[in-house]
Amino acid sequence: MSAQLDLSKLSVTQFAEQFRGEMIPLSNTFSYFCASVPLSEEDLKEYLEEPVAALPPSIAAALPKISILLVPYLEKQSAEKKKAAQPPAADLVSIERPPEGRLSTSTQLKLGEETVLAFALKDQEVAEYHYRFYHLLATLLADQWNEIVETRFSRLLREETAADVHGEVDEASWRLKQSLRRSPKARDSKSFREYARQSFADTLTLYLHGLCCDIDVDTGPRQLPSRYLRKRLQLLEELFPPPKGYAVFPEQLEG
Repeated sequence: MSAQLDLSKLSVTQFAEQFRGEMIPLSNTFSYFCASVPLSEEDLKEYLEEPVAALPPSIAAALPKISILLVPYLEKQSAEKKKAAQPPAADLVSIERPPEGRLSTSTQLKLGEETVLAFALKDQEVAEYHYRFYHLLATLLADQWNEIVETRFSRLLREETAADVHGEVDEASWRLKQSLRRSPKARDSKSFREYARQSFADTLTLYLHGLCCDIDVDTGPRQLPSRYLRKRLQLLEELFPPPKGYAVFPEQLEG
């Protein structure tokens, strides 16, 4: 399941094009190619089969065709070379650990009608890989969310704003929320829509990750209070029901 080959200085785009015909199907939506460490049957379940199986059917149906590339390392090109490259061609596949500051953990690109997700596996925990996998999927969905989902999630955010609720789910949405709090006039603008999209992506990442794995939510001043987080997850559960046998909250599993 792994490829022993010279990966030096191939961009992710070049790599994806070169091995496009060797992708192994996982489902109607997903296929993969591994050029990192050999995958055992347990690895295959942990990295690919289980994360895909935990996706709500409505989300799996909404996603484009996705090719997953598992590689040893991803390296960001130098600033000079990056100017001449079209992102995300700036990321290179590498068998050696890149220098500090040039290490990348994941990237995505379009290849024809397919979306390619590339992940660096070496020196990465499985939990971190799962987070990055679901975050890229959630971002894809946020970029194409329909009117019903956008309206209902944005309404929930406006209720939080009216109640002056602090905190967010992740760093990116937290920064955008702080900008809105400093400029109340922006709450009905493009800035709010940008925040809502990022908040949706971050919250959906948590929702999907929680369906697949037993995870803990970090506490702290930047974290959304638990009762508001629960309301968000309940909304996502209604909009994207989990597959049979999966649960959003611990008490559902106990039942």
